[in-house]
Amino acid sequence: MDYMTLLSALRTCASSKLLKQGKLIHQRIFCSGFQSNVTLCKALIGFYFSCYDYRSAELVFQTNDCPLDVSLWNALLSAYTKSSRFVEALQLFDQLKSHSHVRPDCYTYPVVLKACGGLGRVVYGRRIHNHLIKTGLIWDVFVGSSMMNMYAKCDQFHDAVDLFDEIPQRDVGCWNAVISCYFQDDKPEAALKMFDKMKELGFEPNSVTFTVVVSSCARLLNLERGKEIHRELIDRSVLLDAFVLSALVDMYGKCGCLEMAKEVFEQIPRKNAMTWNSMITGYSLKGDSRSCIELLMRMNYEGTEPTLTTLTSIIYASSRSVQLRHGKFIHGYILRNRIDVDIFIDVSLIDLYFKCGSVSSAETVFRNVSKNDVVSWNVMISGYVMVGNHIQALRVYDNMKEHHVKPDAVTFSSTLSACSQLAALDKGRELHHCIISHKLESNEIVMGALLDMYAKCGDVNEARKLFHQLPERDLVSWTSMITAYGSHGQASEALRLFDEMKKSNVRADSVTFLAVLSACSHAGLVDEGYIYFNEMITQYDIRPGIEHYSCLIDLLGRAGRLHEAYEILERSEETRNDTGLLSTLFSACRLHNDFGLGIQIGKLLMEVHPDDPSTYILLSNMYASVNKWEEVRNVRRKMKELGLKKRPGCSWIEINQRIQPFFVEDKSNPVVDGVYECLSTLGCHMEKNELEV
Repeated sequence: MDYMTLLSALRTCASSKLLKQGKLIHQRIFCSGFQSNVTLCKALIGFYFSCYDYRSAELVFQTNDCPLDVSLWNALLSAYTKSSRFVEALQLFDQLKSHSHVRPDCYTYPVVLKACGGLGRVVYGRRIHNHLIKTGLIWDVFVGSSMMNMYAKCDQFHDAVDLFDEIPQRDVGCWNAVISCYFQDDKPEAALKMFDKMKELGFEPNSVTFTVVVSSCARLLNLERGKEIHRELIDRSVLLDAFVLSALVDMYGKCGCLEMAKEVFEQIPRKNAMTWNSMITGYSLKGDSRSCIELLMRMNYEGTEPTLTTLTSIIYASSRSVQLRHGKFIHGYILRNRIDVDIFIDVSLIDLYFKCGSVSSAETVFRNVSKNDVVSWNVMISGYVMVGNHIQALRVYDNMKEHHVKPDAVTFSSTLSACSQLAALDKGRELHHCIISHKLESNEIVMGALLDMYAKCGDVNEARKLFHQLPERDLVSWTSMITAYGSHGQASEALRLFDEMKKSNVRADSVTFLAVLSACSHAGLVDEGYIYFNEMITQYDIRPGIEHYSCLIDLLGRAGRLHEAYEILERSEETRNDTGLLSTLFSACRLHNDFGLGIQIGKLLMEVHPDDPSTYILLSNMYASVNKWEEVRNVRRKMKELGLKKRPGCSWIEINQRIQPFFVEDKSNPVVDGVYECLSTLGCHMEKNELEV
C-alpha cells in the first residue's frame, strides 16, 4: 500500500473517529517502513487526538526517528491547544526551546500564544513577546495577531491595542483582533469606530468582523446602526454563517425588535444552541415566558439539546412575567431530565419563587444548593426583604456568617434594607462595622443603604455625618437625607436640604417629591405641601402617583380639612376608588370625629375592598362612638359571615443585635410564661400609679 493511500485512509478514520481501524492502518504504516514519514506522523497525531487517545499520539511523536523537523513539533503543539491541553503544550514548547538543533518558527508561536491565553499566563506571554521582538518575528502578521489575542484573553487590552499600533503590515486578522479587544474591554463604541476605520483603509471585513460589530450594537442597544450593518452584510454578499446570524438575532432581540429577530432566526437552516439561545433571550427580555417555552419544545424536537443558558433565560422570563406555572414547568423539566445545574440556575429559581410569592418553594431550592457561594445567600436575603419578612432576612444573614461565607456589597445592601424596615439600629451598627472591616466604605450603593438605615432607624446625626462624608452625593443619598429629616420632625431642615439639592443641579424625581411631601405632612405644613405638589406637576412634569396623593390626603387629614381632601379624591377615577387613599381619609375622619363623612367612606370601602377586616372594625367603632348599636351589630355580623378576623398585632424588640418578634396571644416563645408574668406585673404597677394620680 503506497504512502498516499495510507494517508487518505488515516484521514477517513480521523473524521469518523474509527480508533480500531486507525490503529490497523498505523500497523500497516509501520510495516511499510513509513514510521518516520513526517506527513504520516502528523496525520497519526491528529487521528489519535480526534479519538481522544492522547497517549498514543505522544508515543508517535516520541518514537519518531526524525525529531528535527519543527513541523512535527508544531503538529503536537497544535493538537494540544485544540484539545485545550494548554499545560502540556507549554511543557512541550519548553522542550523545543531547549533542543539544540530545532528552532520554533512562525507557525509555532501562534499555537503557544493561544495556550498562554487559555491559561492566563501573561508573564510567560510577555517573555515570548520580548523574544519575538529580538528575532523580528513579531512583525509577521499571523504572529502579531496571535500576540494581540493572547493579551486580550489575559485582559491586557491596552497592551493589545499598543501592539496593533506598532504593527506596520496589518491584515483582516489584526483588525479583527483589535476590534474584539475593544468589545471585550466593554468599549463597543471604540469597536465600531475601528470597524469604520478598517473599511476606510480598504480592508474587507469578514464574518468574524461582522459578528463582533453586530454584538457591539447589541451591547449599545443601537438598533439603527445594527440595521445599517445588516444591510451592509446583504449588499456585500457576505457569507452569513451561524455566528453572524446568531449575533443578528441577539441584537434585534435585545433592541426589542422581535419580529426582525424572528425573521433572521427562521433563515438559519441549521440552528445550533447559540442561535436558539439568542432567540429565547429576546423573548426573555420581554418577559414572554410562553414563547420561550414554545421555542424550547421546538428546540428539543429539532434535536438541539438546551444549555444551562437556555434554561436560565426561560426562568428569568417566567420571573419577569410572574408566571409561576411556567417557572415550575422548567424546574420540573430540569428534574425530569436530571440536568446537572449550576449556581445561576439555582439562584434564578429561588428568585422566581420569591417574585411569585412561593416562599416555601424558594426555601426548598435553597436547602439543596451549595452554601459556599455568597450569591445563593444574597438571593435569599433579598427575597425575604422583597416579601416583607425582614426578620427572616436577618436570620439568613446570621446563618450565612455561621457558614463562614464572606459577605459582599449586595449582602450588606439587602441586609441594611431589612434593618431599615425593622428599625433595628443595633444590628445596623453591627453591619456598619462589618462594612468597614470588609473595606466597602467607597461603595456608593452600600453607603446609600447605610445612610437610609440610619435615617429610618432615627439616628439622624449619624445619617447626617455619613451624608457629609460621601465623596459624591447622588439623587438617592439626597432623598434619603431629606426623608430622615422629614420623618423625625425636622421639616425645615428637610426643605432646606431640598433647596440645596436643587442648587447643586441634581434633578428631583417622584421619590424625592414624595419625601418632601411627607416632611410637610409630618409637620402640618399644608400650604407648603400644596406648593411642592403643584411644583412637581408644573415645573418637573412629574405625574403624581397614588403615593403622592396619599401624602396630600394625609396632610389635609391631619389638618382636619377632610372635605377638601375628599374633593381631591373625587377628581379622577384613579383616586376615587383607591382603597389606600380612602383608608387614609377614613382614619382621619375617626381622628377628627367627623362620623358623617367617615361612615360614608367606610361603606364605600366595604364595597371596593370587602375582604379587609380593618375597615369593618374601624366602622364598627365609629358607630359605637355615636351609640348606633344596631349598626355595630350589623357590621360585626357581616364580618362574621365573610369569615374575616382581625389580624393579630405584632411587635418586636432588638436584643443583642437579634430581632425577637411577638404576636398577640402567641404562646410559641420558649419563655412565654415569664413574658406574660412580667406584663401582668407591669400592668398592676400602671393601674396602681393611675389610682394614685
